[in-house]
Amino acid sequence: MFKSAWIWLTITLFAIAALTAVGPAEKTLGNNVRVVYLHGAWVWTALASFIAAALLGLIGLVTRRISIQRWSRAWGRTGLLFWIIYLPLSIWAMQTNWNGIFVAEPRFRVAVVFAIGGLLLQLGVAIAEDPTWASAANMIYAGALIWVLATTPNIMHPPSPILNSDSSRIQIYYFGLVILNLLLAWQVARLWLITSFNIQRLTLDVER
Repeated sequence: MFKSAWIWLTITLFAIAALTAVGPAEKTLGNNVRVVYLHGAWVWTALASFIAAALLGLIGLVTRRISIQRWSRAWGRTGLLFWIIYLPLSIWAMQTNWNGIFVAEPRFRVAVVFAIGGLLLQLGVAIAEDPTWASAANMIYAGALIWVLATTPNIMHPPSPILNSDSSRIQIYYFGLVILNLLLAWQVARLWLITSFNIQRLTLDVER
């Protein structure tokens, strides 16, 4: 199962790379807009993963089902992984399309702060081992991130440039790219779950 999961994850990564490479050009940015497509799809996938982690955490805490709480922990780690990778993608998009890195952009600073905070949080709940802590932490983290993003102004970053595009071709293409990224996120979350289960089983075997 573990080997098969890695194979399918690799195939999905190649599919994302291939789809990004053939993305439709844009009148102003030309082919460089493809980096923007990937950057946007990646951050939306990260946010969707955090929301999934929070909702599963809430359900897990209410029903007291450990299996659901473990899925919450896996999705929280997945969201953080996508969020951290989104940072260099964001820098790449800025450098490619605007010939510079505007680190004073409020949303970029928020992204860095939550990447560091999220990493420390996930390390803490990993040490705690009990998935109940991860469920609660994921709910607080996702709520705080969404609230901060909703109240953070833009300076150079345009609000939803693709969703507000007049080109249905770009929007359909972007929707497909987001779907592929969400599939990748599910595969990553599944790998986290399998890995955690294998580590737990190995620990039990050693103790015996």
